[in-house]
Amino acid sequence: MNLFTFTVLILLIFMTLLFAGALWVKDNSIVDVAYGLAFVLVGWSSYLYQDGSHPRQLLLLVLITIWGLRLAGHIFLRKQGETGEDFRYRQWREEWGETFVWRSFLQIFMLQGTVVWLVSLPVLLVTHQPGGAFGALDLLGVSIWLIGFGFEAIGDWQLLRFKRNPANRGKLIQLGLWRYTRHPNYFGEATLWWGIFLISCSTPLGWLAVISPLLINFLLLKVSGIPMLEAKYAGNPEFESYKIRTNAFFPWLPKN
Repeated sequence: MNLFTFTVLILLIFMTLLFAGALWVKDNSIVDVAYGLAFVLVGWSSYLYQDGSHPRQLLLLVLITIWGLRLAGHIFLRKQGETGEDFRYRQWREEWGETFVWRSFLQIFMLQGTVVWLVSLPVLLVTHQPGGAFGALDLLGVSIWLIGFGFEAIGDWQLLRFKRNPANRGKLIQLGLWRYTRHPNYFGEATLWWGIFLISCSTPLGWLAVISPLLINFLLLKVSGIPMLEAKYAGNPEFESYKIRTNAFFPWLPKN
C-alpha cells in the first residue's frame, strides 16, 4: 500500500469513528474540533509510515502540528461557551429530516475527510519525496506561514476574549485585527497554506500541491467560510456599517 492510499484509509476510519461519536452525543459540530486534529493525524501517520527523516519532512510536520493543535484547542474552548450544536449543523439537521443520518455521514464527515486529504497534499508530497537541501522557497514559505498563523491565532484570541466579556453581548468585534479585516482568522488560514505550498515546491512534484491553498481559498471565500457566516448577520445595522468600512478578507485601513 502506498502512502497516499494509506492516508485515505486512515482518514476514512477516523471520520467514521467521529461520525459515530457525533450520533451518540447528537452534535455534528464536534467535527469542527476534529478538523485540525485530522491534519495532525495525517501528518504523523504519513511520517511514521514513510519512516522519514529529512529536515523538510520534519519542518512541515512541526508546522502542521502547531497549527492543528492550536485550532482544535481554540474551537473546543469556543464550544464551551455555546449551548448545543452550532447553528449551521442545527439548520441542516432540520432541513434534512429523515435523510439526516446518511447525509451527515456523506456531506459532513466524508466530505470533510476529503477536504483534509486534498489540503494535506503538500505534506504528503514532501513526505513521499522530500527533495534536496533547504533553499529560498523554504525560507519564504516559513515566513508566509508565520504571517498567516499570526493572523489566525491572534484573530481567534481577540474574538474569544471579546465574546467572553458580558459587556459585549450582542455586539460585533471591530477591534484589533478585526478593525482591518472582517475575517483575520480566515485570511490567516488561507495565507499559512500558501506558505506550506511554497515549502512543498522544493520537491519533485510539489507544484501539484497548489490544489491545497486554492481549495482553502475557495472554501473560505465562496462556500463555508465568509458567505455562510455573514449570512447570519445580514440586515444587522451594526454589521452593515462594519461591512462598508472594513475589507472582507485582505487586511487594509478601514474606510471613513
